[in-house]
Amino acid sequence: MKQKHSIGHIICILCVFAWGTTFISTKILLTDFLPIEILFFRSVLAVIALTLLYPKRLKSTTLQQELILAGAGLSGVTLYFLSENIALTYTQAANASVIVSIAPILTALLSFLFLKQKPHLRFFLGFLAAITGIFVISFHGTTQLSLNPLGDLLAFAAAGSWAIYSILVKKISAWGYPTILTTRRIFLYGILFMIPFIIKMNFSLHLQRFTNPLYLFNILFLGIGASAACFVGWNYAIKLLGPLRSSVYIYLVPVITVVSSVLILNETVTLLSIIGTALALLGLLISENRSKKK
Repeated sequence: MKQKHSIGHIICILCVFAWGTTFISTKILLTDFLPIEILFFRSVLAVIALTLLYPKRLKSTTLQQELILAGAGLSGVTLYFLSENIALTYTQAANASVIVSIAPILTALLSFLFLKQKPHLRFFLGFLAAITGIFVISFHGTTQLSLNPLGDLLAFAAAGSWAIYSILVKKISAWGYPTILTTRRIFLYGILFMIPFIIKMNFSLHLQRFTNPLYLFNILFLGIGASAACFVGWNYAIKLLGPLRSSVYIYLVPVITVVSSVLILNETVTLLSIIGTALALLGLLISENRSKKK
């Protein structure tokens, strides 16, 4: 059991490392792509990659199971990414990063309501430390918190969508189907739910844009790495650790973002960003260091 848990923790770290660097790829692609176009292309690439990797069909599912898979596609793919990306057009990136990082506490609430999993006091202490650190990381370069109700509400919706996705994936993992097949079905439903947004948001294929090697590399990273590989890995980690323990690794995403900004974009390291990073890491350690008492 300990070995399985260790594998789950390693997978979570690898996933958040990839997700923490996706902002660079997204930022590059936003030069010539709409948010819905980036989401669509990365999702299609994820489905293609997972099909090539495991070209079998998901069989013998019930209507209830398909509804849960559809709910996971709607919450974890369509609503999460669209809410987060659209939020960034209305509110500051700092606001969004802090609000989205409350996903673990929302996951804890849903886990208690639907899975009867009661979080330990350490979880809440870790949350306070981590969210303080994330707040410091996000706002160390600004003098005040600028609120935008619509943008902040969308960021909160993204956090809520991810929490719902985590609970649904826990249910899906109990069915015993291969994780690759269920993840692929989730992405297929996610693409299906994108259709209304594609119609409304002036979506354009224009595949010739990918003749630019920079765009091609970044969409391949988002589709195959951050979507196909990371979603399969994260879903498997939820199966091993549960939604509560895996969700706290989201605290690391802003930390990875800061580190990658320094290494790739040559941004300056400040004392406050170091303090914020330390607090976020401390929050993760406190949350994961569960009491041995039953």
